[in-house]
Amino acid sequence: MALGERIQKLFDLSGRVALVTGGSRGIGRAIAEGLADAGADLCICARKEESLQNAAQQMASQTGRRVEWIVADVSRREQAESVAKEALARLGRVDILINNAGWNIPQAIDEIRDEDWDYLLELNLTSVMALTRALVPQMKARHWGRIIHISSIMGLASTPKRNAYSATKGALIAMAKATALDLGPFGITVNCIAPGPIATEMPMSILSKDQQDALAARTALGRWADPEELVGAALLLASEAGRYITGTCIVVDGGALARIF
Repeated sequence: MALGERIQKLFDLSGRVALVTGGSRGIGRAIAEGLADAGADLCICARKEESLQNAAQQMASQTGRRVEWIVADVSRREQAESVAKEALARLGRVDILINNAGWNIPQAIDEIRDEDWDYLLELNLTSVMALTRALVPQMKARHWGRIIHISSIMGLASTPKRNAYSATKGALIAMAKATALDLGPFGITVNCIAPGPIATEMPMSILSKDQQDALAARTALGRWADPEELVGAALLLASEAGRYITGTCIVVDGGALARIF
């Protein structure tokens, strides 16, 4: 087999099925499209039916893959669990789980409202546990699976008023390590991706223009990334190319954490 063919085979996801939460826009959509381009069939979920349906139709048209969609608010544990059941019912299996759904509500430690803390904990962390717990048994039965949590560099460092967000994103990294030990004997890998400044709706709606410019200046590359720039890391972890990578976190931040001052 020629070198090009061997490399292509390593990243080939033909015959695989992926579930991507928050898959209708931003990081989730970019990763979902990348997995479909590599040959995977998809199930994407999000809260808004119209944008979700449109995203699924466009992905199916562009990639030629089967793309199912499920409207759900995974911050509600029962809905997260129902997403797993529905995805299995429709597609028969889930080989790759991308836990991407998340949000941020900036508050200083003495400003945190209980309802905001509880919401972010349920959405950013508990939904990941619930979906992983629900989908692991059928992965174990086949001795193959890829679980990828979308964390953040805010789980490794932080800025003011990111208490709840940093707490949940750091917890994802810790949970991935523990889950990797649970599932390694079954051929299932568990990892995190920690994006840096990615130009999606969440940071652009929260940060002022001055804050956006300052964050871009902190990176080694001097800019924000497009969501598509996370696809390479996701394909590595989701495919045979990354079969010996587990229990770790790949940082995709343009060099932001390389800077000390």
